[in-house]
Parts: sequence; structure tokens; C-alpha cells
Amino acid sequence: MTAREHARRRGAPRSTLVAAGLAACALLQFAPAAQAAITVELSGIDEGPARDNVLAYLSLKRYATVDDLAPDAVERIFHRADGEVADALRPFGYYQPKLEATLTADGKNWIARLAVTPGPPVILAAATVSLEGPGADEPFLRELIDNPPLHAGQQLDHAAYDHLKGELQRRAASNGYLDAHYTLSDLAVDPQQLTATAVLTLDTGPRYRFGAVTIEQDAIKPALVRRYLRFHEGAWYDAGALLRTQFALDDTQYFRGVEVVPGERDPAALTVPVHIGARRNLRNKYTVGVGYATDFGPRVQFVWNRRLMNDSGHRFRLEANLAETSQQLTLAYAIPIGDPAVEKAGLDLTASDEVLGDARVKSLILRPSVTNVRGRLQRVLFAEVTRTESIAGGEATRDTLVVPGITISPVPPGFAADNAVLSFIPSWFAQLRGSAAALGSNANWLQLHVSDQWRFKLAPGWYLLPRIELGATLVKNFDQLPTQYRFFAGGDRSVRGFAFNSLSPVETVPGTNPPEELRTGGKHLAVGSLEIERDLPRHFAVALFSDVGNAFNKFSDPLEYSVGVGVRYKLPFVAIGLDLAQPLSRNGSPRLHVNVNSVL
Repeated sequence: MTAREHARRRGAPRSTLVAAGLAACALLQFAPAAQAAITVELSGIDEGPARDNVLAYLSLKRYATVDDLAPDAVERIFHRADGEVADALRPFGYYQPKLEATLTADGKNWIARLAVTPGPPVILAAATVSLEGPGADEPFLRELIDNPPLHAGQQLDHAAYDHLKGELQRRAASNGYLDAHYTLSDLAVDPQQLTATAVLTLDTGPRYRFGAVTIEQDAIKPALVRRYLRFHEGAWYDAGALLRTQFALDDTQYFRGVEVVPGERDPAALTVPVHIGARRNLRNKYTVGVGYATDFGPRVQFVWNRRLMNDSGHRFRLEANLAETSQQLTLAYAIPIGDPAVEKAGLDLTASDEVLGDARVKSLILRPSVTNVRGRLQRVLFAEVTRTESIAGGEATRDTLVVPGITISPVPPGFAADNAVLSFIPSWFAQLRGSAAALGSNANWLQLHVSDQWRFKLAPGWYLLPRIELGATLVKNFDQLPTQYRFFAGGDRSVRGFAFNSLSPVETVPGTNPPEELRTGGKHLAVGSLEIERDLPRHFAVALFSDVGNAFNKFSDPLEYSVGVGVRYKLPFVAIGLDLAQPLSRNGSPRLHVNVNSVL
């Protein structure tokens, strides 16, 4: 009997019923909602993918923070746990798990304790993986078949089976076997006997070639566009070559909205046509960057890129960098040659005014160069026509000379001359340059400068960052070598804990009392760094590091070293680095190194 029925039987007036209803609605409206927070305590499964999968499957975890669950709803969710744990463990080969679960109320909160016994795993009794068809002997497929991730005696892993199945077909299709299909694909599990058998047989079908290529664009000459292609008509179809072509055309900055799309394959001719569409980009791009660095103080950068000078693909760039201790203006003209994605002829004109140690150096450099790729190496042949003035200790030295040289850096795997793209960072760098009296130099000299840096992932979120830089100069009359071709160490990107370019041999100024010593640079350079970085949430990271190095004239000269800690904050439009470094090789206070870079 409802309250309303009971009231009517007692003969309550209608107005009283309405008032009671309104009062009840008001009480329900303003009554606080019941809240139920669920805590899940899971035991019996070690940290790893299996535990993560169980937690992902549990409805108890998904509803843990829902604040309007009624007690009966919590209990219904709790009773799902047994089936959810079983489903979550099955992909890892556990088909007979046992669960002991309790649910207790703690005030408004609930505690679900789940003790899982995975049970014995299913073992693969047999695993057979084979290839059929014209591509059965292809190396990119055979390496998976000859060293299969599935073999008899191992614990069943559904993910490994699915990965192998998908990877075989992906490799086949990516390399032109577009009709590849499985004639047999079976994973049979006997939960009672705890055994399984896996069978995969892939029929590759015939291999396709690239067909006709159509190009729609109006920015540069059609012949130049075709030189950017990472494939040619009649070559074996390669999905990676299409992607590399996309990258190569995007990197030119001539275009926007580049599309490299395969068409419908022709089973009769065994070809795949390709359509390339691209819209002309804006001719000009302007970039302004501001920042601060301990080495240079406040700094401003302005860049004007004239992306397209003409339909032959010529480019022009003006770059100005202004800082307290360094000002530089560069005009650069580039002409694509050979494989235009990685090869060019360039002519740069640079005017600079900078402080190197205790010397102020003003220079004007005209630098013609040719960049090309040979196998796995990218090389730059150049000749610097230099006019320089160095002022140190009140004395000015002027030099006019020609400095030819060569720079070599690696082209990473997959970026060789036949399939290269422009967007890569060399892992190492080597430069050999020099001059002689016949080229205007006051001293005959030859100099080698190399550097390398690595980034190794130690564990999720943990990285090891080694860095090394070496330089050596062969010169008889070192005092006649222009200051800008000498080595200095110290600073944000060198040996932290020491001021920028402060590590250098010193020269005594004649006639000074007390003697005045000037840092004028060294013949040789050795710098090394070892850093451990830990990623943090919200784009932060922390680091521990140790630096060592010096610029010197004799290899027997001592090295300076330091240790420190750092904080990093990284976003696409701004990067902030703070390093606090303590010199250990000499007495000195900790030095703060600050780097702030932003693009407007």
C-alpha cells in the first residue's frame, strides 16, 4: 500500500496530499547525493602487462571515482570481477585463474580486495609458421619465419601470436605483395590439458610494381618534382617509399597539403598507380624567437625565409641573431642539385661580432658550398673567404684568408641517397678545414673538429645522454692562427660550472705590471658529458650530470670537471632549462646556467 493510497483511505483532504508531495520533492531535491568511492586492492599478480590488463578490465576500477553509485550498484559491479579477471588473464595464457574476493564498506567508501591465483599457464605444444607463393623466399619475410617469436614449449601469449600474424601481412603488403592472405590461421587452445597449437600459413600472391605517376602542382618545374620521388615507375611497390616521398616534398616548404596516394591496383598488369597532389605554399615565412642564455644574455632571433624564388626551386634565407656578446647576420641562397632532398649548392654571406674569451672578433665570411650524399654519408665541400679583425689587450690583428674544408655527417638508416629525406639530426659530425700562405693565411694550419651525442632509453621515462666533442689543430706558428679558428670551452653547451669560453690557455700581455693574462684560445679541445634524465608529468624533466673538458695547447694539460643537477620544461613553442653546476677541479661557487627559447 502506497503512502498516497493510505492517505486516501483515511480520508485526508486533497490539498494535504499535494502539500505532502511537494514537501517530499523538496527534501529529495536538497538531500545530499550518496557518494561511494571504491578502492581496489589487487594481489597475486606481479607488476607487468598481465596486472595492467586486469586493472584495465575491472569495472571496479572504471567506476572507482563515480560519486553517485548506490550500494546495490557497487555490489553488482563487484560480482563482475570474477569473469573480468578471467577475461583479462586469458591473453597471457592463464585459462584457470582463481579469485578470492571480498567487498567491505568503510563509511561511504568501499574496499574491494581481490586475491588472484593465475594458475598454471597454457603451453604451446606446437607452432608452425610457413610461407607460400612467389614471395616465400623474400628476406624481409624470412627473418620472421626463421626466428619466429612463437615456438613449442613457451607460454601461450595471444599478443605475440596476433603481432606475428599482423606483422607478416604488413611486411608483405608494404613491399608489394598486396594480395597476401592467410590460407591457414588457427590458434587452438585446450583449457583442460593446458596446451595450445598455433598454425599460420601466408600465401604472398604476386608482387606489384609502381605504375604511372600523376602529379598536380604549379609551384616548381615538373622535372624537379620528380627528382624528389623516392621511387620510379616500374620499381617494386614499396609503401615506405610513398611515405618518404611525402616527407621529402613536405620538407621542401614549396608546398602545403601534400598528398601521395596509391590508386587502385591493377591485378592484370600487377601495377599500382600513384597520384601526387600539392598546393603552392606561401612564398614568405617570418619567424621571431626570443630567449635568454647565461652564455649570451637576452637574445632575439629574426628569420625571413623566401621559400620559393623561382620555379627552379631556389631559396633565400635571412637570419639575424642579436645577443649581448654575439651579433650575427646571415644571408643564404640555396639551389637544389642532384637529389634535391639532400643535395644543394649554397652561397652564404655572414657578418658577425662576437666575444671569444678575452678577444672581440669581427668577421665577414663569404662561403660557397656544395652538399651531396655518398652512400650513408652526407658531405659539405666549402671554401670560406674570410676577412677578420681580432682585438685583444688593446691590440688589433687583421687577417684575410681562404679556408677550404669538408664536413661529413651520417645519413641514418632508411635515409640514404636513394630514399633520403631532409628532416634528420646527424648522430655525429666531423669537419676538416685549413689554410696556407698561398691562400692568404699567416700560418699553415689544418684542423679537425668532431662531435657526437647519444640518447639511450634506460627504462620508461629514464634516459642516458652522453656527449663528446674533440678538436685538434696542426700548426707551427700558433700565435698567427686567427682567434676565430681557435678552441674555447666552458658554458651552457660545454663544461657547465664554468663561464662561457672561459676555459682556454692564457697569454701574458707584454709590459703589464702586474701581468695581465688574456684567454686567447687553444690548439686543441676535449669535452665530454654524461647526463641521466628523468621525465616528469606536465612536460617537466630532471637531470643529473657530470661534465669534463678544456681547451689547451698541450695534450698533457689538465682537464676541468664539474657535477650538477638540472630541470627541464619542454613545450613546442617554449623550452626552459635550468642547470646548477659545481666545479670540482678548482675552487669556485656553483654556477647557474639558464636557457630559455621561445618562438613567436
